Amino acid sequence: MSKRKLKESTLSVGDCVSKAQTILRERYCHQKLPEKPFGVESQYKHLLELLRRTAVHGESNSVLIVGPRGAGKTMLLKCVLRELLEVKQVKENVLLVHLNGLLQTDDRVALKDITRQLHLENVVGDKVFGSFAENLAFLLEALKKGDRSSSRPVLFTLDEFDLFAQHKNQTLLYNLLDISQSAQTPVAVVGLTCRLDVLELLEKRVKSRFSHRQIHLLSSFGFSQYKEIFAQQLSLPEDFPDKSFAEEWNENIQSLCEDKTVEDVLKKYFHSSKDIRSLHMLLILTLSRVTVSNPAIRAADLLETSRLCTADSKANILHGLSILELCLIIAMKHLSDIYDGEPFNFQMVHNEFKKFIQRKAHSILNFEKPVVIKAFEHLQQLELIKPMDGPSVKNQREYQLVKLMVDNSQIMDALQKYPQCPTDVKQWAASAFG
Repeated sequence: MSKRKLKESTLSVGDCVSKAQTILRERYCHQKLPEKPFGVESQYKHLLELLRRTAVHGESNSVLIVGPRGAGKTMLLKCVLRELLEVKQVKENVLLVHLNGLLQTDDRVALKDITRQLHLENVVGDKVFGSFAENLAFLLEALKKGDRSSSRPVLFTLDEFDLFAQHKNQTLLYNLLDISQSAQTPVAVVGLTCRLDVLELLEKRVKSRFSHRQIHLLSSFGFSQYKEIFAQQLSLPEDFPDKSFAEEWNENIQSLCEDKTVEDVLKKYFHSSKDIRSLHMLLILTLSRVTVSNPAIRAADLLETSRLCTADSKANILHGLSILELCLIIAMKHLSDIYDGEPFNFQMVHNEFKKFIQRKAHSILNFEKPVVIKAFEHLQQLELIKPMDGPSVKNQREYQLVKLMVDNSQIMDALQKYPQCPTDVKQWAASAFG
């Protein structure tokens, strides 16, 4: 019996890899909530207490969750709602309305969505209302219980809260906050925004009805915690069908965390953005490199994936240029160095290019001037150079001032990766001046 059980719990390598990828992709793509929110414990308690007072005691509230993108505002709210709705009585009684400033672009659309989410389309029917306030009041009145003595609490969450402040007369915000101040219907209004000056956007009448409660989120965790999140996001759960594969996988992830190459990649991500979603993008691409022949994540996989994620688009364009176009870019680089970043024109670039050809006697690079002009115009189309004034007059195009839009490191990187690049061209680029 025990042998049969052991057989059932041991999967083939292909099945294990497939199962691991399914579990981890679901974790990243569906933004699976953590068991407990990290780094925001005090904010979590504060918000939970506010919403519990509305859901259980019928006390109206309004609050703003403010923080930069990726700080965990939505995660915090979802974790609070998850705990709140675990109580059966609350789940059966509380109504949720989710609005987003990017979707509900005006008050009419927002009201229509509120009606849909409260399942009151049949109640409203073809009724005509004199004002927005009258319509909203009717909807909330319709939510009262059978004896019409008490109303069901409604939690309104307004994502991209600052965009609702751009609606005409801020009617939606005014009415929601006005209701949250009155004792008629238990309503909680939770706004999520990344703008610190959001209160300055509100009209005086709207601001006076807001409770001025704000919960600020900052990505306050350090690099050691970021590494823990990385390990946690890549680890397989305890209930994975093949225990031995899961143990090996998790041990490998722990050893990855101690690898110097992996640490450098994570530091680069940590210092550019603490947004966990950007980490998820890195992990999804790394996970796609796991196969039957390579059933574990290696440091090289993570390094290669990070290069793909942080690839410089302009450096990639440089890799596809012809030798002539690359030489013109190098000539511009020297002109920028000589004239301390001042703009230059085609004639100056052409003279610089001719000096290089005469010095190195390059017959293969000895192009006619019209050909060089065409190459110069192509660089302008690719937006590697930018004209300093309006569209050029045809007979004056050689003297129109332009500016180079790539820096020295991008040019040197492109030359290193350029296939069969002449040594003289590389040396010319590396020299201090042309």
